[in-house]
Amino acid sequence: MSGTSPLRVAVFGAGPSGFYAVEDLLKQTVNGHSVEVDLFDRLPTPYGLVRGGVAPDHQKIKAVIRQYDKTANRPGFRFFGNVTFGTDVTIDELLAHYHQVLFTTGAESDRRMGIPGEDLTNSHPATIFVGWYNGHPDYRDLHFDLSQVERVGVIGNGNVAMDVVRVLARSVDELAKTDIAEYALEVLRKSKVKEIYLLGRRGVAQAAFTNPEIRELAELDGVDLVVRPEEVELDDVNREFLAEHASEQTHQRNVDIVTAQIPKGEGTQARKIRARFFVSPTEILGQGHVQGVRLERNKLIKDAQGTYKAQGTKVYEEIPCDMLFRSIGYKGHPLPGIPFDERDGIIPNREGRVLDTTTKQPIARLYVAGWIKRGPSGVIGTNKPDAAATVELMVADAQRAFPQGLQTGAEAVPALLARKNVRYVTYAGWQQIDKVEIADGKKVGKPREKLTTIPELLAAAGK
Repeated sequence: MSGTSPLRVAVFGAGPSGFYAVEDLLKQTVNGHSVEVDLFDRLPTPYGLVRGGVAPDHQKIKAVIRQYDKTANRPGFRFFGNVTFGTDVTIDELLAHYHQVLFTTGAESDRRMGIPGEDLTNSHPATIFVGWYNGHPDYRDLHFDLSQVERVGVIGNGNVAMDVVRVLARSVDELAKTDIAEYALEVLRKSKVKEIYLLGRRGVAQAAFTNPEIRELAELDGVDLVVRPEEVELDDVNREFLAEHASEQTHQRNVDIVTAQIPKGEGTQARKIRARFFVSPTEILGQGHVQGVRLERNKLIKDAQGTYKAQGTKVYEEIPCDMLFRSIGYKGHPLPGIPFDERDGIIPNREGRVLDTTTKQPIARLYVAGWIKRGPSGVIGTNKPDAAATVELMVADAQRAFPQGLQTGAEAVPALLARKNVRYVTYAGWQQIDKVEIADGKKVGKPREKLTTIPELLAAAGK
């Protein structure tokens, strides 16, 4: 790097981790040089799961976009949407034009349960349902028919599982005021769902949901949250768990919120959410399509290492359901030419530096942040300190050494994409999409009406 030329960084993945990393990078100086960042995403739109994953009835969470917008307006920032890594641009091309490359591509694929019947019709990963009702281009052409479905099982009790339960249970009139995809709203209008099973393998004290999430289910209009007293009562092991985690008040509050449902019994509302605890699916039942699920009842144990686990009791039951969504964890996608840990679903790394899978040593100039770095954990804000930690390493590495002979001129990458006929979307192009969606939403009383196909999005961006 010579003269006053900046440190140039490519960030792939325009979700929360990507934006937090960009924000931090743009504040840095490296040996007197400023930092410039190009943020890439395979979709024409930025914001990742904030746009395509956060439930439509949680509009306040999406307000974080205002912070990302401020970052995008800082000097030294550029957005390249509709650019697919490995196809439109390769790792060798990126390393020829940038001093460093950071991957923040998240964890979009679901984990399988590995039980019989998992591939029956109407057995789905929750991620695709979430993408579908959020208007994600990857999933907008999927078909979910709820007109013949009365009972739905949702396996897992993390935030995605809770979102799915809520969208299925909430009144269509309430959802019609959100940015839910219009085609999804039409399907939900015809829904016959009257019972939703929320199935957790551990107890309420260990549940992954937050206090606001479970409280929201308890307060939904037209819905009863029904629990079984024997699954909520605390035995000695559960009391010990709560005592050890007394500093984390979420656990005890979850117990209190759920326990408060017991006196209400079955309730009086038309729709029921049946929150079950200490149950694990062992088989999805049905002939050609989902008709039920076989559950093994569990108990909480503490093993020799002091870890609390759900252990099967060999006691089984079957419950009827017409559709099933699994939400038991997520993992990242491998990227062409980049090391990948298939077991953990992440890019192997040491504190954010990408590792060679053979030598276990860092690969110069390659970095990770967010879920593709650590796995799917935490909430949106968790990615901020995680990104900052990786940026700190990037700055330290850049201060020690720079590669020479790179083509880091500002026009090099736009010229490369033009030669490849890539119809990339700039941030100004995204702002045009944004205006169209907000205007379309205003006509029908929604915050926005999302464009859900790549051609529509590109056309709105003027591409």
